[in-house]
Amino acid sequence: MFGAIYGDIAGSAYEFRNIRTKDFTLFERPCRFTDDTVMTLAVAKALTDTDRAEGTEGFRERLIDAMHAFGRTYPYAGYGGYFHRWLKSESRTPYHSFGNGSAMRVSPVAWFAETLEEALLYAQASAEVTHDHPEGIKGAIVTAGAVFLARRSASKEEIADFIVPYYTLDFTLDEIRPHYIFDATCQGSVPQAMQAFLEAESFEDTIKNAISIGGDSDTIAAIAGAVAEAYYGMTEEEKDKARSYLTDHLREVISDFEKKYGAIRR
Repeated sequence: MFGAIYGDIAGSAYEFRNIRTKDFTLFERPCRFTDDTVMTLAVAKALTDTDRAEGTEGFRERLIDAMHAFGRTYPYAGYGGYFHRWLKSESRTPYHSFGNGSAMRVSPVAWFAETLEEALLYAQASAEVTHDHPEGIKGAIVTAGAVFLARRSASKEEIADFIVPYYTLDFTLDEIRPHYIFDATCQGSVPQAMQAFLEAESFEDTIKNAISIGGDSDTIAAIAGAVAEAYYGMTEEEKDKARSYLTDHLREVISDFEKKYGAIRR
């Protein structure tokens, strides 16, 4: 979860001013948390407020409540147009989206889940409240599954084997970097985020990989960072860096989640 927040904040400086190189220093430009962080922590809040015995139905109801509440609290976080209208309407009905919002917010599910099957079940539920298109669901499932497997010390080969039935990873970052364009769909950004992780040598290298291809930099870095945190871990300094950009309210949400489910355990 911290990896998603860190990636979002680091990538926010480049979302509309893309960079096509890894030769840069993280946080050297002004950064902020965006809708990626806000909705990631809405998922965490919903999981904290849900009794596991309630299952996915209880979680769905809590998540809709949390997303609307967080949307009102942080109305200028940079939501996509359709999602922003959904928030303003207080609708409880999904709108068949396949945007990458379902993938960017899902990582807490993988830290809550006790089995891979449970992670995928809750990932689907987390997507379906808004992103009930098959591609929107797939993006959430792949991200949560990759984070869960990384958390359980799976190898990169095993994680790639999990991803490939959903997405074809037949490219390298060097190949796509010159021409990759902004694509806010799951199918146009989740594979790229996964490749950023798979090619990386460290947590920080994953974030730089994700930002270096351009496009929807904060979201790609959030998705890749979520997997990288579970695989490589993060230092306390890196976690503190992410915390330093958050409000007291958002830091409290993280604290409450950790108290209930353990301090972001591997």
